[in-house]
Amino acid sequence: MGCIQSKTTLLPSSNDTPPLPETDKQISGIGEVGDGDNQQQKVAAFKEYSLNELRKATNGFSTECIVSESGEKAPNVVYRGRLETNRFIAVKRFSKQSWPDAHQFLEEAAGVGKLRHRRLANLIGCCAEGDERLLVAEFMPHDTLSKHLFHYDKQPLPWEMRVRVAYYIALALEHCNAENRKIYHDLNAYRVLFDEDGDPRLSTFGLMKNSRDGKSYSTNLAYTPPEFMRTGRVIPESVIYSYGTILLDLLSGKHIPPSHALDIIRGKSALVLMDTSLEGQYVNDDAATMIELASKCLQYEARDRPDIKFLLAAVDPLQKQKEVASHVLMGLPKTAVVVPKMLSPLGKACERMDLTAVHDILLKTGYRDEEGADNELSFQEWTQQVQDMLNTKKFGDIAFRDKDFKNAVEYYSKLVDMMPVPSATVFARRTLCYMMIGQPELALRDAMQAQVCIPEWPTAFYLQALALSKLGMEGDAQDMLNDGAAFEAKRQSSWRG
Repeated sequence: MGCIQSKTTLLPSSNDTPPLPETDKQISGIGEVGDGDNQQQKVAAFKEYSLNELRKATNGFSTECIVSESGEKAPNVVYRGRLETNRFIAVKRFSKQSWPDAHQFLEEAAGVGKLRHRRLANLIGCCAEGDERLLVAEFMPHDTLSKHLFHYDKQPLPWEMRVRVAYYIALALEHCNAENRKIYHDLNAYRVLFDEDGDPRLSTFGLMKNSRDGKSYSTNLAYTPPEFMRTGRVIPESVIYSYGTILLDLLSGKHIPPSHALDIIRGKSALVLMDTSLEGQYVNDDAATMIELASKCLQYEARDRPDIKFLLAAVDPLQKQKEVASHVLMGLPKTAVVVPKMLSPLGKACERMDLTAVHDILLKTGYRDEEGADNELSFQEWTQQVQDMLNTKKFGDIAFRDKDFKNAVEYYSKLVDMMPVPSATVFARRTLCYMMIGQPELALRDAMQAQVCIPEWPTAFYLQALALSKLGMEGDAQDMLNDGAAFEAKRQSSWRG
């Protein structure tokens, strides 16, 4: 089956990009009004991409580019990608045969692609070639609500930010309703994403089903709207029910089944639902209001649930720090724009400062990155001194393998003095050894020497980032990670020809 012809009648030209609605301009002090025009310029017009474009953008749909929280196990995998224009994108790749009718898929995607809003991770393209079906959206670099609520690294999401999430997602849903996109499939904490400024956005991927005839809900049945369980149909009120489950997540910091939560609320002890990490951050009346809203959303009968306008009006007054930027509330870097990094396993290990993983990777890599380099000895140089040098290298490598880092430093230091041509790998290994024995300044020096030996070697940049992080120079460390990732991408591009 060949390439599907471009359905240009479905896809607007770049001149048709609709303006971003300004419905939430009243949130002043966060740059809402001032940033609107800039963001409108940033959002690309919806278009049809070729499979080759998206394959190149994701390094051949590499597992290293997967951002789905379930990884490769997800039925429809989402990848981080980078177009040749340097635009970062999220690519959802549907399972085979999920949309057998390419025309229907393109038509559905083009409909969603007409939506533009500052609270959406806007859909900017799609692809239908052969049996491949892919969606392309703006990339959101600061993870999902699920990650920040249930699997956070540094700090729990503060109360004010949780209220902002509730309000911004309601804004997104209101816009979808106004544009006659009233059905959102499987709304949950994984569908809420955070952009470069730390602002929450709703994924547009949920505006399309996972297949032409597929289920609208893939989560645990305990979180599925009752009417879907009864009839298999999704109605606009089903989205309100799912919004209620997000409110529960925000309140509790846990994934509590709605039936259990309602039992607690009816038992007049509603505040026991609250996340204990939020103690002292809210007044009880505000928490009680949010709990009551969640309860209304989770009513068994769809007709008893509120509409999205009611929810917006109820949540808005609970915001008490509208003037504080989201990235400040979340403790993200002050430089809000974050460039996503497509890091190799070594780069990721250095980013999280996992020295054991770095050791394992350097050990497995060996000296192969220096193959072909000018560090071979001529026949005339085979003397006893050269044999001593080879023995020193051997003993250094054994000590490195056995994690005897002090002895490895001693042998590698002798080797550096003996070698007629410096070895980037030896400097890289000694870098890690210095890190392991608590000498990051010397580690940084060696990582820089490795870069001198091989100027565009990603390993040298990643190890500099590791040492800089240990020295508390996080900004410089991020720069080094970005440089390493750029050279990694350049290397892979050259391999692909």
